[in-house]
Amino acid sequence: MATRLVQINMKAQDDSALGRFWAEALGWGVDSEGPGVTNLEPVGFAYPDAAAVCIDIVARPESKTVKNRVHLDLATISTAHQDELVARLKGLGATLADVGQGDVPWTVMADPEGNEFCVLEPRPIYQDIGPIAAVVVDCTDPRGMARFWGEAMDWTVHEATDEQATMRSAQGVGPYLEFIRTPDLKTVWNRVHLDVRPYPGGDLAAEEARLRALGARDPGIDQSEISWRILADPEGNEFCLLAPR
Repeated sequence: MATRLVQINMKAQDDSALGRFWAEALGWGVDSEGPGVTNLEPVGFAYPDAAAVCIDIVARPESKTVKNRVHLDLATISTAHQDELVARLKGLGATLADVGQGDVPWTVMADPEGNEFCVLEPRPIYQDIGPIAAVVVDCTDPRGMARFWGEAMDWTVHEATDEQATMRSAQGVGPYLEFIRTPDLKTVWNRVHLDVRPYPGGDLAAEEARLRALGARDPGIDQSEISWRILADPEGNEFCLLAPR
């Protein structure tokens, strides 16, 4: 039994406005499950599919207080494209951000609600990948995170070192999932987190038990009124286990 990454969940004070920003940024379509939830996916996309990791933006009243531990890296195909994308994103309401990156070839930005993301310089590995190059997770132990997520999902681990671990879907399509070593520790619940889903025919309770046996934790959140399960990975990062589909 296995599961796979299907989307990221992003909290926002104004989900509709932030949804419009990211839809324009990525060239994706916008849908809604109802008040307070905005869904983003590529136009013509049949969810779920490994070709894309979609975005759910969910309204929450709390404001962002610390640097996110999960962020997006956007791909570019040339230096000119990188410059053009940065300028276009500024026009949509993004700003330049300083997270202590120093002199680097990529550009660190923040969306209108302050969520950090990177516009990467052109890299061969991300050519023809689509607008999202990678979903990036800060951590203290990339090897340990690769072990957990490599067993939790059917994604393939491509690299695992003390500084970075990289995974991609078993089909070799869609964005990468990357774990980057950082010195800072998790202090608050993540405003951006991963959502995973078992394949059709899977069993939600059995998959939850399997993930717990691999090292997933109970995040201590009241789950009495939801149909999915909220867990935390070995470093405490919350993630949602959705119903099979």
